[in-house]
Amino acid sequence: MTGLSDKVILITGASSGIGEATVRELAASGAKLFIGARRGDRLQALANELGANICWRELDVTDAADFTAFADAAEAKFGRVDVLINNAGVMPLSPLAALKTDEWKRMIDVNIHGVLNGIAAVLPRFVAQHNGHVVNVASVGAHLVLPTAAVYCGTKYAVWAITEGLRQEHDDIRTTIISPGVTATELGDDITDPQVAAALKDWRQKSLTPDAIARAIRYALEQPDGVDVNEVIVRPTAANM
Repeated sequence: MTGLSDKVILITGASSGIGEATVRELAASGAKLFIGARRGDRLQALANELGANICWRELDVTDAADFTAFADAAEAKFGRVDVLINNAGVMPLSPLAALKTDEWKRMIDVNIHGVLNGIAAVLPRFVAQHNGHVVNVASVGAHLVLPTAAVYCGTKYAVWAITEGLRQEHDDIRTTIISPGVTATELGDDITDPQVAAALKDWRQKSLTPDAIARAIRYALEQPDGVDVNEVIVRPTAANM
């Protein structure tokens, strides 16, 4: 294992859930973190709590220019960028027949375009320095499809494919896709279908806590040069999917 104290790491969706847990886990490693999300008040509180190596900026991952400005600000603060953790995501599940097209678009914008915007913001830097690591947080939904989750799973299949494509195109850039099983986070709090929301609550009776995913991310990041953990699926022991 290698230390992370010399690494500059960008983390999106850092204001809660897996993102916040990852900030806490990596802050404990001594890494320099530049964290982003829409809720600046939460980011500020987290940075104030964890110390000088944590800086923050409000971020809309669906805005390519904003993501580039986010990466630029991290480089201006810390001198370089070594790792991007694309964690931001949304999951307003619903049956296709409900025709919640605005929610479909939002999932595509955040879950796919957000990942691509992040890659576009860091890839030229990583190519120039012949080094870098992109970690994309997907889901077990990248490996299976369930009723009410067709669009969400489609976005996560896309994240899997994008990550694999990036791996194949660049020998000197590491790529990791982390696929969490059911995890107790705010993901899904924006579900507008009452039956689906109730079903998700029942499904989450046996859940991972976000720190389990944070530890998996840290494991991938701490591997020595030349070792690339390409994919990690993390499920609750009791899960059957």
